[in-house]
Amino acid sequence: MEITSDRQGIERALQWASKGMFTTTPNPRVGCVIVKDGQVIGEGHTQPPGQAHAEVQALNDAACRGADVRGATVYVTLEPCSHYGRTPPCADALVKAGVARVVAAIADPNPLVAGQGLEKLRAAGIAVTCGVLEDEARDMNIGFMSRMRSGKPWVRMKAAASLDGKTALHNGRSQWITSDAARDDGHWWRARACAVLTGIGTVLADNPQLNVRAVDTPRQPRRIVIDSQLQISPQARILDGGGTWVVAASADPEKQAQLRERGAEIIVLPNAHGKVDLPALMHELGRRQINEVHVEAGFKLNGSLIREGCVDELLLYLAPSLLGDAQGLFDLPALASLDGRKSLSFHEVKQIGPDLRILARFI
Repeated sequence: MEITSDRQGIERALQWASKGMFTTTPNPRVGCVIVKDGQVIGEGHTQPPGQAHAEVQALNDAACRGADVRGATVYVTLEPCSHYGRTPPCADALVKAGVARVVAAIADPNPLVAGQGLEKLRAAGIAVTCGVLEDEARDMNIGFMSRMRSGKPWVRMKAAASLDGKTALHNGRSQWITSDAARDDGHWWRARACAVLTGIGTVLADNPQLNVRAVDTPRQPRRIVIDSQLQISPQARILDGGGTWVVAASADPEKQAQLRERGAEIIVLPNAHGKVDLPALMHELGRRQINEVHVEAGFKLNGSLIREGCVDELLLYLAPSLLGDAQGLFDLPALASLDGRKSLSFHEVKQIGPDLRILARFI
């Protein structure tokens, strides 16, 4: 393939980055393409933690092709790392390889990098350009960016509703408002997240697994249940396979022991009102290296998370139907003035089968 511009190079690198969508966490998803005389001579993407980063993968690919990377241009979707972690610095590998130019889509907000990778390249005489398709590169790693900058994951709340914003009948029936295509698409968003979060109300009502089934993925996201009073049954399906985090507001040693036998971990984070401290939980998830949280909960927990400023983005699937007097999306208080409304911006609107998918971000 011929690459004739920096934009083309980064576009191809982003395609490679997407190959690590489900596997790189807690590391960022990064793609790298090496070009010489307009021709791609090496490419790759970041592997699971502890394995090679995108730049090393691309250099190895070039070596396998018998290509000489000296004097080549490297397109990478994130600033090359400059520190020793599980693997050596990628900036050092590029310097050693003798490339002439590096084009990065976006700088790395990780305090251990934060421009140092680019400076190391410049100090070695390599020409550096940074800031090509920044928005696309940021979206690729929006959770990693959030965690590095704020210490908290990016929280995406998913909900399916009728066109008049109803999620279930008053008798609780909600299956199925949206189409198979929308539900399969929702599983893709589950798969890209580090964790899927729900509330005890959903667990008691639906006994869901909340795992990824509709798309192929080598990694299942962590499952998290908000359960202030530890009402969850040790037989709940969301505990199957172990590794579930149950977040409570008070300790119950006997119940906790039963849940631990099922492989669960109990996190106790109370607020002043005897509920789970949701903002504190987000900081705790950031500390545990969770980049993206995918919320699938009922309207009460949805409302609480929004009220307490814990949601960054809404992922809404709207079906072309009307349910009338039924349960809504969010349990939010009545407003006396429009000045109190929550404002969002539409990030993407797309038709999925017969339904509409809306990505909207809080302003």
